Amino acid sequence: MTRILLLGAGRSASSLIRYLLQHAPTENWHLTIGDVNPAFLQDILAPHAAYARAVAFEIADAPLLDTLVSNADIVISMLPALFHPIIAKACVHHGRHLATASYVSPEIRAFDAEAQAAGITLLMECGLDPGLDHMSAMQVIDDIRAQGGRLTSFKSYCGGLMAPDSEGENPWKYKFTWNPRNVVLAGQSTAKYLEQGQLRYIPYQHLFARTEQLQVPGYGAFDGYANRDSLSYRQPYGLDDIRTILRGTLRRPGYCAAWHALVQLGLTDDQVHLGNSADMPWQDLVAAYLPAAATAGTLAERCAAYLGLEVQGPEMSRLNWLGIFGEEPVGLSDATPAQLLELLLTKKWVLQPQDHDMIVMQHLFEYELEGQPRWHTSSLVVLGDDAVHTAMAKTVGLPLGMAVRRLAQGQVAHPGVVIPTHADIYEPILAELAADYGIRFVEEAGAGQMVAAISQ
Repeated sequence: MTRILLLGAGRSASSLIRYLLQHAPTENWHLTIGDVNPAFLQDILAPHAAYARAVAFEIADAPLLDTLVSNADIVISMLPALFHPIIAKACVHHGRHLATASYVSPEIRAFDAEAQAAGITLLMECGLDPGLDHMSAMQVIDDIRAQGGRLTSFKSYCGGLMAPDSEGENPWKYKFTWNPRNVVLAGQSTAKYLEQGQLRYIPYQHLFARTEQLQVPGYGAFDGYANRDSLSYRQPYGLDDIRTILRGTLRRPGYCAAWHALVQLGLTDDQVHLGNSADMPWQDLVAAYLPAAATAGTLAERCAAYLGLEVQGPEMSRLNWLGIFGEEPVGLSDATPAQLLELLLTKKWVLQPQDHDMIVMQHLFEYELEGQPRWHTSSLVVLGDDAVHTAMAKTVGLPLGMAVRRLAQGQVAHPGVVIPTHADIYEPILAELAADYGIRFVEEAGAGQMVAAISQ
């Protein structure tokens, strides 16, 4: 029997749990799920009581963590990334494999030598982004190299959005399908990428004003903005000599321009506590961010003038829809603007039971083959089933579950800190996703130069 410990059963874990329960009887697994609030799992696990149980768990309970890890063969962490070093330390100490969907942090990287010595795998970045992005990109990159091609440009974008049938009259065409705080604080450092051999930087205050427009077959246009550090992906992908590399996030057209307005107003700042009262109206908060000598008129008119926008334009329409020019109380005292904005957005962007979310990913490759320029695009769209089994949960949880299945079968021969850029990891996962879940990339290729994305 293989003993699997899952720590964290939050929003993104639903499809992972379903996958683990589905395969537990045939794979001879026993599953323990530790969560701060395990009561909601009782009905889910009741039909599987012979091989699954839930326990109350908090990361601060060091003795319980030690006991749970020592009694497992494989540990999966769906807890916030800041807790992973604690879990990794316990896994290394007890010689247990670890699998997560989170980025490799410097703290995790420091366990590499110990994990190799212990003969265990700390498999990181095995969800959606990071995760499926690595697997699908490396599949194409390895194929191009096998043909004798040389990569000259690689761009990769991903976004968690709403399916077209659930966008409704929400002008942002967006709702939360993962951590709201991460969305509000997205991009709050300088973005770095490489373009035609030249380093490029985009400071946060300009990030959402400098976008590219992409077309995804069957789903229309999307705007992409650059992620924080695209340069760090050259080495893992073996692209040290590539001339262009950029990784970014996708949103529907119009979102980035309106978010840029929120940035310019100062409403995404998470550094300064305002000393405000909880019943302060949103209109007063916005007015406090406008110059004292602002032009006469309504608050919306003054705001539009300050931002250089049309009062009846699409950006102001989106801001007005949020209610920031109205009398609704901000709801938190002595908060940062970002905390107030997050609270507001959790009300406006809440996923309803009937909603369907959508994951969109697209890779754009340019390469030379036999001296001739060629291009290749890989596009993925995944739709959620409902507000629980979302596209986000599927694309984060299923690759992770499949990787754990490979670990349990002894099919991952890579000790140390690992990401899924190895063919013996990504090939069976991509094949299973396509065959059993219909999650597959649409590939397009051609000769000549790729038509450039439209810079905004």
